[in-house]
Amino acid sequence: MIVITTPTGDIGSQLLTTLLSHDEELRVIVRDPAKLPDAVRGRVDIVTGSHGDPEVVGKAFADADAVFWIVPPNSQAVSLEAAFSGFTRAAADAFTSSGVTHVVGVSALGRGTPVAGSAGLVTASLAMDDLIGGTGVAYRALANPSFMDNLLRQVSSIRDHGVFTDTVAPDRLAPSASTGDIAAVAARLLLDRSWTGVDSVPVLGPEDISAADMARIMSDVLGRPIRYERETLETLGARLTGFGLGDAFVGGMVDMMRAKENGLDDGVARTVENSTPTTFRQWCELVLKPAVNA
Repeated sequence: MIVITTPTGDIGSQLLTTLLSHDEELRVIVRDPAKLPDAVRGRVDIVTGSHGDPEVVGKAFADADAVFWIVPPNSQAVSLEAAFSGFTRAAADAFTSSGVTHVVGVSALGRGTPVAGSAGLVTASLAMDDLIGGTGVAYRALANPSFMDNLLRQVSSIRDHGVFTDTVAPDRLAPSASTGDIAAVAARLLLDRSWTGVDSVPVLGPEDISAADMARIMSDVLGRPIRYERETLETLGARLTGFGLGDAFVGGMVDMMRAKENGLDDGVARTVENSTPTTFRQWCELVLKPAVNA
Protein backbone atom coordinates (compact mmCIF):
# COMPACT_ATOMS: atom_id res chain seq x y z
CA MET A 1 0.00 0.00 0.00
CA ILE A 2 1.33 3.40 -1.07
CA VAL A 3 -0.12 6.57 0.46
CA ILE A 4 0.00 9.73 -1.66
CA THR A 5 -0.33 13.16 -0.09
CA THR A 6 -1.36 16.15 -2.27
CA PRO A 7 -2.86 13.86 -4.97
CA THR A 8 -4.49 16.84 -6.71
CA GLY A 9 -1.30 18.92 -6.70
CA ASP A 10 1.08 19.31 -9.61
CA ILE A 11 3.56 16.60 -8.63
CA GLY A 12 1.12 14.42 -6.68
CA SER A 13 -1.41 14.21 -9.51
CA GLN A 14 1.23 13.16 -12.03
CA LEU A 15 2.59 10.59 -9.59
CA LEU A 16 -0.91 9.21 -9.00
CA THR A 17 -1.48 8.81 -12.74
CA THR A 18 1.76 6.85 -13.07
CA LEU A 19 1.12 4.59 -10.08
CA LEU A 20 -2.40 3.76 -11.27
CA SER A 21 -0.82 1.91 -14.19
CA HIS A 22 0.94 -0.49 -11.80
CA ASP A 23 -0.34 -3.29 -9.62
CA GLU A 24 -0.21 -1.40 -6.33
CA GLU A 25 -2.83 -0.61 -3.70
CA LEU A 26 -3.11 3.16 -3.45
CA ARG A 27 -4.51 5.44 -0.79
CA VAL A 28 -4.72 9.21 -1.02
CA ILE A 29 -5.13 11.95 1.58
CA VAL A 30 -7.16 14.82 0.17
CA ARG A 31 -9.15 17.66 1.69
CA ASP A 32 -11.78 17.63 -1.05
CA PRO A 33 -12.31 14.26 -2.78
CA ALA A 34 -14.44 16.00 -5.43
CA LYS A 35 -11.22 17.45 -6.86
CA LEU A 36 -10.05 13.95 -7.79
CA PRO A 37 -10.93 12.95 -11.37
CA ASP A 38 -13.98 10.68 -11.58
CA ALA A 39 -11.88 7.89 -13.07
CA VAL A 40 -9.53 8.01 -10.08
CA ARG A 41 -12.01 8.07 -7.20
CA GLY A 42 -13.15 4.51 -7.77
CA ARG A 43 -9.62 3.13 -7.96
CA VAL A 44 -8.04 4.45 -4.77
CA ASP A 45 -8.80 4.38 -1.08
CA ILE A 46 -9.59 7.93 0.03
CA VAL A 47 -8.92 9.47 3.44
CA THR A 48 -10.45 12.93 3.70
CA GLY A 49 -8.69 15.68 5.60
CA SER A 50 -5.32 17.36 6.12
CA HIS A 51 -2.15 15.29 6.27
CA GLY A 52 -1.02 17.59 9.08
CA ASP A 53 -3.80 16.15 11.28
CA PRO A 54 -2.70 13.31 13.62
CA GLU A 55 -6.04 11.51 13.31
CA VAL A 56 -6.01 11.70 9.52
CA VAL A 57 -2.46 10.41 9.07
CA GLY A 58 -3.00 7.72 11.69
CA LYS A 59 -5.91 6.42 9.66
CA ALA A 60 -4.17 6.87 6.30
CA PHE A 61 -0.92 5.15 7.26
CA ALA A 62 -2.56 2.04 8.75
CA ASP A 63 -1.35 -1.02 6.81
CA ALA A 64 0.72 1.18 4.48
CA ASP A 65 4.22 0.30 3.34
CA ALA A 66 5.23 3.58 1.74
CA VAL A 67 4.28 7.26 1.76
CA PHE A 68 4.81 10.07 -0.72
CA TRP A 69 5.19 13.24 1.35
CA ILE A 70 4.79 16.88 0.33
CA VAL A 71 4.21 19.78 2.67
CA PRO A 72 1.60 22.10 1.13
CA PRO A 73 2.62 25.77 0.94
CA ASN A 74 1.35 27.82 3.85
CA SER A 75 1.77 31.51 3.10
CA GLN A 76 0.24 32.48 6.46
CA ALA A 77 2.33 30.26 8.75
CA VAL A 78 3.64 31.96 11.89
CA SER A 79 7.11 30.56 11.17
CA LEU A 80 8.90 28.42 8.61
CA GLU A 81 9.50 25.79 11.29
CA ALA A 82 5.76 25.56 11.81
CA ALA A 83 5.12 25.39 8.07
CA PHE A 84 7.50 22.49 7.48
CA SER A 85 8.59 20.50 10.54
CA GLY A 86 5.54 21.52 12.56
CA PHE A 87 3.20 20.32 9.83
CA THR A 88 5.19 17.09 9.43
CA ARG A 89 5.49 16.16 13.11
CA ALA A 90 2.20 14.24 13.30
CA ALA A 91 3.12 12.23 10.22
CA ALA A 92 6.60 11.52 11.59
CA ASP A 93 5.04 10.06 14.73
CA ALA A 94 2.60 8.05 12.63
CA PHE A 95 5.34 6.59 10.41
CA THR A 96 6.72 4.78 13.43
CA SER A 97 3.46 3.78 15.10
CA SER A 98 1.87 2.58 11.84
CA GLY A 99 4.82 0.54 10.61
CA VAL A 100 5.50 2.55 7.44
CA THR A 101 8.87 1.44 6.09
CA HIS A 102 9.60 3.79 3.18
CA VAL A 103 8.99 7.51 2.64
CA VAL A 104 9.77 9.64 -0.41
CA GLY A 105 9.57 13.38 0.20
CA VAL A 106 9.81 16.48 -1.97
CA SER A 107 12.62 18.72 -0.76
CA ALA A 108 15.35 20.91 -2.24
CA LEU A 109 18.97 21.13 -3.25
CA GLY A 110 21.40 22.92 -0.98
CA ARG A 111 22.44 20.54 1.79
CA GLY A 112 26.13 20.99 2.53
CA THR A 113 26.47 24.35 0.77
CA PRO A 114 27.70 27.42 2.70
CA VAL A 115 24.29 29.09 2.34
CA ALA A 116 22.15 26.10 3.40
CA GLY A 117 21.58 27.54 6.88
CA SER A 118 20.26 30.86 5.62
CA ALA A 119 18.15 29.77 2.66
CA GLY A 120 14.69 30.43 4.06
CA LEU A 121 12.18 27.93 2.68
CA VAL A 122 14.96 25.52 1.72
CA THR A 123 16.53 25.61 5.17
CA ALA A 124 13.15 24.72 6.67
CA SER A 125 12.68 21.93 4.13
CA LEU A 126 16.07 20.41 4.97
CA ALA A 127 15.16 20.47 8.67
CA MET A 128 11.96 18.61 7.77
CA ASP A 129 14.09 15.97 6.03
CA ASP A 130 16.10 15.55 9.23
CA LEU A 131 12.89 15.08 11.21
CA ILE A 132 11.64 12.35 8.87
CA GLY A 133 15.03 10.69 8.64
CA GLY A 134 15.21 10.55 12.41
CA THR A 135 12.10 8.37 12.67
CA GLY A 136 13.89 5.24 11.49
CA VAL A 137 12.05 4.86 8.17
CA ALA A 138 13.98 4.46 4.94
CA TYR A 139 13.79 7.97 3.50
CA ARG A 140 14.65 9.54 0.19
CA ALA A 141 14.43 13.32 -0.06
CA LEU A 142 14.04 14.47 -3.65
CA ALA A 143 16.54 17.32 -3.80
CA ASN A 144 15.06 19.63 -6.41
CA PRO A 145 16.20 22.87 -8.02
CA SER A 146 13.70 25.46 -9.23
CA PHE A 147 10.78 23.98 -11.16
CA MET A 148 10.25 24.80 -14.83
CA ASP A 149 6.55 24.72 -13.98
CA ASN A 150 6.91 27.79 -11.74
CA LEU A 151 6.69 29.81 -14.95
CA LEU A 152 3.03 28.86 -15.20
CA ARG A 153 2.40 31.44 -12.47
CA GLN A 154 3.43 34.06 -15.04
CA VAL A 155 1.39 32.85 -18.00
CA SER A 156 -0.66 36.07 -18.14
CA SER A 157 2.46 38.24 -18.20
CA ILE A 158 4.11 36.04 -20.82
CA ARG A 159 0.97 36.03 -22.98
CA ASP A 160 -0.04 39.68 -22.62
CA HIS A 161 3.30 41.47 -22.20
CA GLY A 162 5.99 39.05 -23.40
CA VAL A 163 7.76 39.29 -20.04
CA PHE A 164 8.77 36.96 -17.23
CA THR A 165 10.64 37.91 -14.07
CA ASP A 166 12.96 36.41 -11.49
CA THR A 167 15.67 37.67 -9.17
CA VAL A 168 18.69 35.82 -10.62
CA ALA A 169 21.28 37.32 -12.94
CA PRO A 170 20.19 36.78 -16.55
CA ASP A 171 23.30 34.80 -17.50
CA ARG A 172 23.52 32.67 -14.35
CA LEU A 173 23.42 28.97 -15.23
CA ALA A 174 21.46 26.74 -12.85
CA PRO A 175 19.63 23.41 -12.93
CA SER A 176 15.90 23.38 -13.57
CA ALA A 177 13.56 20.37 -13.54
CA SER A 178 10.02 19.66 -14.71
CA THR A 179 7.50 18.46 -12.15
CA GLY A 180 6.74 15.55 -14.47
CA ASP A 181 10.30 14.32 -14.13
CA ILE A 182 10.18 14.76 -10.36
CA ALA A 183 7.02 12.67 -10.23
CA ALA A 184 8.69 10.01 -12.37
CA VAL A 185 11.64 9.74 -9.96
CA ALA A 186 9.23 9.50 -7.03
CA ALA A 187 7.31 6.72 -8.78
CA ARG A 188 10.48 4.73 -9.42
CA LEU A 189 11.48 4.89 -5.77
CA LEU A 190 8.01 4.07 -4.44
CA LEU A 191 7.64 1.08 -6.74
CA ASP A 192 11.09 -0.31 -5.91
CA ARG A 193 11.35 -0.07 -2.10
CA SER A 194 14.51 -2.20 -1.98
CA TRP A 195 16.49 0.81 -0.77
CA THR A 196 17.39 1.39 2.86
CA GLY A 197 18.69 4.16 5.06
CA VAL A 198 18.39 7.91 4.60
CA ASP A 199 19.65 9.83 1.60
CA SER A 200 18.85 12.61 -0.84
CA VAL A 201 18.17 12.05 -4.54
CA PRO A 202 19.07 15.07 -6.68
CA VAL A 203 16.73 15.76 -9.61
CA LEU A 204 18.63 18.20 -11.80
CA GLY A 205 16.87 18.23 -15.15
CA PRO A 206 18.98 17.57 -18.27
CA GLU A 207 21.12 20.72 -18.30
CA ASP A 208 21.94 23.95 -16.54
CA ILE A 209 20.13 26.88 -18.09
CA SER A 210 20.00 30.67 -17.62
CA ALA A 211 17.09 33.09 -17.67
CA ALA A 212 18.47 34.48 -20.93
CA ASP A 213 18.42 30.96 -22.40
CA MET A 214 14.81 30.54 -21.23
CA ALA A 215 13.76 33.80 -22.89
CA ARG A 216 15.35 32.74 -26.17
CA ILE A 217 13.73 29.29 -26.10
CA MET A 218 10.31 30.65 -25.11
CA SER A 219 10.50 33.20 -27.93
CA ASP A 220 11.27 30.43 -30.39
CA VAL A 221 8.57 28.04 -29.16
CA LEU A 222 5.84 30.65 -28.74
CA GLY A 223 6.69 32.47 -31.96
CA ARG A 224 6.80 35.88 -30.29
CA PRO A 225 9.47 37.91 -28.46
CA ILE A 226 9.75 37.03 -24.77
CA ARG A 227 12.14 38.96 -22.56
CA TYR A 228 13.47 38.47 -19.05
CA GLU A 229 13.29 41.25 -16.49
CA ARG A 230 15.30 40.89 -13.31
CA GLU A 231 13.66 42.22 -10.17
CA THR A 232 15.41 43.02 -6.91
CA LEU A 233 14.90 40.98 -3.78
CA GLU A 234 13.32 44.05 -2.20
CA THR A 235 10.81 44.28 -5.05
CA LEU A 236 10.03 40.58 -4.75
CA GLY A 237 9.39 40.93 -1.03
CA ALA A 238 7.16 43.97 -1.48
CA ARG A 239 5.20 42.28 -4.27
CA LEU A 240 4.56 39.14 -2.21
CA THR A 241 3.54 41.22 0.80
CA GLY A 242 1.17 43.11 -1.47
CA PHE A 243 -0.50 39.82 -2.33
CA GLY A 244 -1.25 39.34 1.37
CA LEU A 245 1.37 36.69 2.10
CA GLY A 246 2.62 36.48 5.67
CA ASP A 247 5.94 37.82 6.89
CA ALA A 248 7.50 34.39 7.57
CA PHE A 249 6.71 33.09 4.09
CA VAL A 250 7.82 36.29 2.35
CA GLY A 251 11.08 36.36 4.29
CA GLY A 252 11.62 32.68 3.53
CA MET A 253 11.11 33.22 -0.18
CA VAL A 254 13.45 36.23 -0.30
CA ASP A 255 16.14 34.37 1.65
CA MET A 256 15.81 31.36 -0.64
CA MET A 257 16.21 33.44 -3.78
CA ARG A 258 19.22 35.24 -2.29
CA ALA A 259 20.77 31.86 -1.50
CA LYS A 260 20.11 30.59 -5.04
CA GLU A 261 22.01 33.57 -6.42
CA ASN A 262 24.85 32.70 -4.02
CA GLY A 263 25.19 29.05 -5.04
CA LEU A 264 22.46 27.11 -3.22
CA ASP A 265 21.75 24.89 -6.24
CA ASP A 266 25.39 24.48 -7.29
CA GLY A 267 26.54 21.92 -4.75
CA VAL A 268 25.74 18.71 -6.65
CA ALA A 269 27.82 17.60 -9.62
CA ARG A 270 25.72 16.58 -12.59
CA THR A 271 25.77 12.87 -13.46
CA VAL A 272 23.79 10.57 -15.74
CA GLU A 273 21.94 9.28 -12.67
CA ASN A 274 20.74 12.65 -11.38
CA SER A 275 19.96 14.22 -14.78
CA THR A 276 16.31 13.87 -15.79
CA PRO A 277 15.19 13.90 -19.44
CA THR A 278 12.76 16.76 -20.07
CA THR A 279 14.53 19.75 -21.61
CA PHE A 280 13.24 23.27 -21.16
CA ARG A 281 12.34 23.39 -24.86
CA GLN A 282 10.31 20.18 -24.54
CA TRP A 283 8.57 21.53 -21.45
CA CYS A 284 7.70 24.74 -23.28
CA GLU A 285 6.22 22.75 -26.18
CA LEU A 286 4.27 20.32 -23.97
CA VAL A 287 3.21 22.55 -21.05
CA LEU A 288 3.85 26.28 -21.46
CA LYS A 289 2.67 26.73 -25.06
CA PRO A 290 -0.76 25.14 -24.45
CA ALA A 291 -1.17 27.22 -21.27
CA VAL A 292 -0.28 30.45 -23.06
CA ASN A 293 -2.60 29.63 -25.96
CA ALA A 294 -5.51 28.57 -23.75
